[in-house]
Amino acid sequence: MVKRFRSSIPYCSFCKRSQDEVERLIAGPDRVFICDDCVYLCKEILEKEQEEEQKQRRSTSRFPAPHDIYTRLNEWVVGQERAKKVLAVAVYNHYKRIGIRTGDIELQKSNILLVGPTGCGKTLLAQTLARILDVPFCIADATSLTEAGYVGEDVETILLRLIQAADNNIPLAEKGIIYLDEIDKSNRKSGDNPSITRDVSGEGVQQALLKIIEGTVANVPPQGGRKHPHQEFMQINTSNILFICGGSFDDVDKIISNRIEVKGQFGFQKKPVPLALRRSDLSKAELLRQLTPDDLIEYGLIPEFVGRLPVIVTVDALDKSALKRILTEPKNALVKQYHRLFKLDGVELVFTSESLDVAAEIAYRQSIGARGLRAIIEDTLLDVMYEIPSRQEIKKCVITESTISHLAGPELYDEYGRLLSWDVTKAA
Repeated sequence: MVKRFRSSIPYCSFCKRSQDEVERLIAGPDRVFICDDCVYLCKEILEKEQEEEQKQRRSTSRFPAPHDIYTRLNEWVVGQERAKKVLAVAVYNHYKRIGIRTGDIELQKSNILLVGPTGCGKTLLAQTLARILDVPFCIADATSLTEAGYVGEDVETILLRLIQAADNNIPLAEKGIIYLDEIDKSNRKSGDNPSITRDVSGEGVQQALLKIIEGTVANVPPQGGRKHPHQEFMQINTSNILFICGGSFDDVDKIISNRIEVKGQFGFQKKPVPLALRRSDLSKAELLRQLTPDDLIEYGLIPEFVGRLPVIVTVDALDKSALKRILTEPKNALVKQYHRLFKLDGVELVFTSESLDVAAEIAYRQSIGARGLRAIIEDTLLDVMYEIPSRQEIKKCVITESTISHLAGPELYDEYGRLLSWDVTKAA
């Protein structure tokens, strides 16, 4: 009798509370009901999902035009004008491909290969692109990767870093950028012929990278490390992840030079070899601009890997003028950073133009590029940064060419402009 009475009272099909226990019960077909509390709960769930979807689409719904990307790159990167234009177009087309669905025409992914000497700005270009587009970004060193089953990092570790950079938001990570540095160090160890012994850190890494670079659904261990049976995985689709590979490719210019010379001398030479084809007349930067996929294959990259990097961008070595500009012009220029650090101690920091010339000259002479500028400036300012917090009378610090060359200490002034003493032996 009680059961019959209970079954006759309408109740919420979701939370199972009866009509007497809720404020309102909404009826559906076939005696299906939902209460007002469950309606509000469903509304909150849907709104939260919509917010997440909008957040995920934010990076691709309004992608900047190539001109805008180039302009933003100029704020952070000095020089490399051609490289910035090529990257701007390539990145624009990549994210346009994600945002626009074509019917019968499939737009293939255009991953990027950056070729240039150490310290020329390859990593900075990739980092700045991610900042401009507001997408997750991670850097991986190809030299630390090995083929699955061997000591070292699996390629899935790279994807885990990207997921972590996206705060574990996998749909957002699927639109991110991965920069693979030192990719030239994964070249095939034996040239054109496959190695007799297993090349787990060279050709093996290239083979392992093929699928994720082209686009696949990868299983990533949540905690990293090696995969093992009965382990839970996170799945991520790499089809829309932009892969930018970078490397110095030392001596690849010799391969290009030999190819150009052979091409110029092919057949009976009734006319002299054109000036543009004489390798002795071409600089290293000019040779690199003529880099072809075949040159990369001869260098040691496998053809399948080269085929998945259709956009090849050469980045020039930095001359002394560019190195000096790097110290002062970008948004986060090194000199601006140290100005800010000294200002926090109430001290005005001044670099003379000649001091910047000397710093650029040292970096250029040592062939360490922009990466070495910080070491030079840090070494110059070490002793003064050690002294300033203990000497409240110092209000101004001037760095001269002699300071950079370690021939004299910095010029220190008090609030009245009086020159203060500096013990050169202390700075030695």
